[in-house]
Amino acid sequence: MLSRLSRGLLNYRSLVLIVFTPLLLLSLPLVIRTKEAECAFVLLLMATFWVTEVIPLPMTAMLPAVLFPVFGIMTASDVAHEYLKNYQLLLVGVICLATSINKWGLNRRIALRLVTMLGVNPAWLMLGFMSGCAFLSLWVQNTLAVTMVMPIVEAVLQQIVKDEDGGCVGEDNPNLQLEVFWVLVIAVHLLNCISVSLSDQKHPDVPEELFTCVQTQTVSQSAEVVVAQAAAPSRSKQNLMICKAICLSIVYSSSIGGMSTLPGSSPNLIFSEYLIQIYPNCNSVNFGNWLLLCLPISVLMLLLTWLWLTWLFIGSDFRFLWRCGGEPSESEAATRAVIEKQYRSLGPMSSQEMFTGGVFLVMVLLWLTRSPGFMPGWSSLLPHHSDYITDATVALLLGLLFFIVPAYGPSRKYEAMISWGEFQAAMPWKVVLLVGGGFALAEGTKVSGLSLWLAKLLTPLGGLPVLATITVACIIVTTVTQVASNATVVTVFLPILSPLAEAIHVNPLYVLIPSSLCTSFSFLLPVSNMTNAIIFAYGYLNIIDMVKAGLGAAMIGIPVVLLAVVTWGVPLFSLDTYPDWAPVLPGLNSTAL
Repeated sequence: MLSRLSRGLLNYRSLVLIVFTPLLLLSLPLVIRTKEAECAFVLLLMATFWVTEVIPLPMTAMLPAVLFPVFGIMTASDVAHEYLKNYQLLLVGVICLATSINKWGLNRRIALRLVTMLGVNPAWLMLGFMSGCAFLSLWVQNTLAVTMVMPIVEAVLQQIVKDEDGGCVGEDNPNLQLEVFWVLVIAVHLLNCISVSLSDQKHPDVPEELFTCVQTQTVSQSAEVVVAQAAAPSRSKQNLMICKAICLSIVYSSSIGGMSTLPGSSPNLIFSEYLIQIYPNCNSVNFGNWLLLCLPISVLMLLLTWLWLTWLFIGSDFRFLWRCGGEPSESEAATRAVIEKQYRSLGPMSSQEMFTGGVFLVMVLLWLTRSPGFMPGWSSLLPHHSDYITDATVALLLGLLFFIVPAYGPSRKYEAMISWGEFQAAMPWKVVLLVGGGFALAEGTKVSGLSLWLAKLLTPLGGLPVLATITVACIIVTTVTQVASNATVVTVFLPILSPLAEAIHVNPLYVLIPSSLCTSFSFLLPVSNMTNAIIFAYGYLNIIDMVKAGLGAAMIGIPVVLLAVVTWGVPLFSLDTYPDWAPVLPGLNSTAL
């Protein structure tokens, strides 16, 4: 009887958590009976559901739309207003660009060109792939960047592990967990390399957009993935280590590159929108100065992570850094042949690629010059409403062109550069709802007074050194983001960390910027983010590989971020002074930095 009951509870553990979590938290609104307690109930309930993922993340994000009107914190129309803001509009324009880049193969041309420039020595090859993926991730979401680059990477990996008889087989990972198996099916589907028969069961955590979000071109025969049933060929340990290093480098470079620009990752966009929402008079953060702060961070992290992966998987002989010339090995020659063949297969640059590249350059230029800070930008040409224009205005205007400009000449039937179906398949609607819920939650904490209560509660932390407080916050955020999505983590922690900064009378940017950047360091586990799961599903990695490599990468990232913030970040954002746009709590004294 007990065994049957325990088995039933285990099978219905998600339902048990859904029912008992609100019951346990109900003491807050029922006993304390304040708006702060009612908002804390919503905050803790959403945080629990987001971390455990017992219900889909977007549906958890809809809880403020139900609970805030019930508790009388905000009206339904006010809550609804928080679900569509500047962030979502910016994302729409960026996804239009990303859809065109992927559709016309500009991503493959960029990645292959970077790889051929750096060479085919395993370490240089890895750096080439990292550079290409990081560059793409500057402008598109990390998952899209990985799915753009992986067809090329897979072709090279299959060449590396190719046996003497010319076989080319991807080996199944014996440690692949049930929840990751469906990601394997998706990844293989995206590559168009095999035909897979899917069962009727579908894992609830896998977003449906990934089934159609990227239309990859069919890769050459050497890039085909043959899963499982055939016997896998023997591969040398050295070749296997190279495959592990390259796979991990793709994941890390996508996150590292995405840190450099505001549209590059969800945490960056959530941070910028949160700043506008909570501190509407703050104009310190824009595309230009964020790039000045974070691009050196990304470059330094990319190089250090490359050296770390090289040492961990390929070897400690770094003489290749200054070794020039010499005859390439047979495997290097074969790898170069595969890359050059794929690059030649692209043919000359098409007019569609030229137009997409031109729009991309114009978009970046307009972002950089809209309001650079050290000089008047082009938005000053509209003196009466220059503040009305944001980066989203630029992204939407240029994104609209892809639906208007014909893809072909007058000799063919009119067809726009991208279609609505292609855009809709690439648009991460899950993230849109998730972020909207976070904005609603942040506004609720402000309206209810919970943020002010947290600030007073955290006032004793003012006695600690500021750098120690920021370091602890970064370590906590980096730890939590290993088991929860980075968008979830930054959404939960921003309403907590900004009152902390106000409580110790420190510029909120000093705490929020490094903490937001550290949410991108979700490197340790396949479940940490979707890109980890996709790469893990290829079968070259096991859990211990990801843990030991990811731990080192995270330990590299935190000091680099802190170094950047306390050096060139201080004059860039005036972090050494408490700003006028942040509230001053009564009875607080300035803390020396």
